[in-house]
Amino acid sequence: MVTLTLIQGVLNTFVFFLSRVVGYIVDKAVFRTERGVGPGFYITMIVSQILFGILASVIVAWFSRYREFRADRGSANLLGTPQPMIAALSRLGGLQTGGLPDSVKAFSPRTRRSRRASPRCKTRAELRLISGRARRRMRACQ
Repeated sequence: MVTLTLIQGVLNTFVFFLSRVVGYIVDKAVFRTERGVGPGFYITMIVSQILFGILASVIVAWFSRYREFRADRGSANLLGTPQPMIAALSRLGGLQTGGLPDSVKAFSPRTRRSRRASPRCKTRAELRLISGRARRRMRACQ
């Protein structure tokens, strides 16, 4: 993770530096600004930052994927066979993501909408935690 962060930082530095160099060259060569920098510098710099930023993201994604495959290969070599790794990855691929744990469910942005859209009968402890209007709807279920 530290290596990837350092690579991202170095690439971002190059993105900013090269975009300013390209902006300066375009401003002087194409727009022929003689004193200071003109609007061509800023426009070219913004466009260059976007393009170089996309290129930098591709490089970082390639490096990340390379490290991931290298770690998988190292695991297979360590175990002597790739079968346990294949089985573990296939199990992870078939897992269903569960809902939020009850301890953090109140912070979910969907919590209020889902209660209003389809009120369910709750226990007495849960009824105390919800608003008065929703509580009246819940009592109708009982």
